[in-house]
Amino acid sequence: MNFVFISPNFPEAYWHFCDRLAVNGVTVLGVGDAPYDQLRPELRQALTEYYRVDSLEDYDQVYRAVAFFSFRYGKIDWIESNNEYWLEQDARLRTDFNVTTGLKAHEIEKYKSKSLMKSYYAKAGVPAARFSPVSDMDAARAFIAQTGYPVIVKPDSGVGATATYKLKSDGDLEAFFAEKPDTPYLMEQFVPGVVTTYDGIVNSKGQVLFAASHISPTSIMDMVNEHQPCSYYVNREIPPEVVAAGQATLKAFGAASRFFHLEFFRLTAGVPGLGEAGDIVALEVNMRPAGGFTPDMLNFSQSADVYQLWADMIAFDEARHCYDGPHSYCVYAGRRDECDYALTLDQLREKYAENARLFTRMPDALSGAMGNQVAICCFDTEREVEDFLRAAFQEK
Repeated sequence: MNFVFISPNFPEAYWHFCDRLAVNGVTVLGVGDAPYDQLRPELRQALTEYYRVDSLEDYDQVYRAVAFFSFRYGKIDWIESNNEYWLEQDARLRTDFNVTTGLKAHEIEKYKSKSLMKSYYAKAGVPAARFSPVSDMDAARAFIAQTGYPVIVKPDSGVGATATYKLKSDGDLEAFFAEKPDTPYLMEQFVPGVVTTYDGIVNSKGQVLFAASHISPTSIMDMVNEHQPCSYYVNREIPPEVVAAGQATLKAFGAASRFFHLEFFRLTAGVPGLGEAGDIVALEVNMRPAGGFTPDMLNFSQSADVYQLWADMIAFDEARHCYDGPHSYCVYAGRRDECDYALTLDQLREKYAENARLFTRMPDALSGAMGNQVAICCFDTEREVEDFLRAAFQEK
């Protein structure tokens, strides 16, 4: 089996995907823009060959790289980056090289367009926020007349909470239109809720091979725009209502042979037409692993190896490795360099030495949302999670 992995060196933890593929006997062929000698040794060991391009943004260069691998190794069976940024390019490459194991170019829109996602949520029976395209000020005011402030504006096609804003007044609305990029935007009613996810791996038959859920007390939008502390935690167990909404959404989208990261709101107050406090409401579908060090957190929390489970799905279309270890809450604290914390990162790690799993730096490309200093710990109770976050973010 020939697997072309796009950008295997970034995010850095993605070398694990290549390593597990190699363990499963897959020929792993990397395409990236980093010099070969700058790849970590474990990644070089996992790759059968690496083709360096000057820029992954240059489709012609990436196409030539895949063409070279096809000439040298024969038919390409998989092309994947597991990265939302390259989702469209991955699909275009699969189309051009007739790779049938993933999304083709004509199938990608439903996973990129936030407005198109709404129709699939309706098919799944999962309520979603009312929305309207943001075409001009008059259309925006007409929508706000129905929903009231605040409202959310976001690019119809975008990654995460990038360029997403909460508008609280006419002044905010006017400021938004004064600076609005020349790209399609949506306006949505504000949903009071806590982001709750359904993360995992699905095989070609739509069977979920692994699943977990994490909770973000603070919205990613506020983390990005207001530099609020970044924190979230993987739940010990997945609530049944999250499982039901997640599996219905996967079925409606026809998700297959992928990692998935589905985002929902758990309402903190009742909203007419959406539900009561505690109900699950759709937010966004992502056909890739959750960002940052979340895959590692899934491993820590569920006593699993999601990299291996994903590689099992690729090579065998089933889970060949079972994990029956204890479950725990795994919490992430993303601290910002500009803050003067009561405890240094080293002191925090020493204080929670028995619970510490990963203390490191976040790459600059991800630090706007995720913070600069990474502190990840596991606990048995939510009370311990709360105590840890207070200690992590307390300032002098």
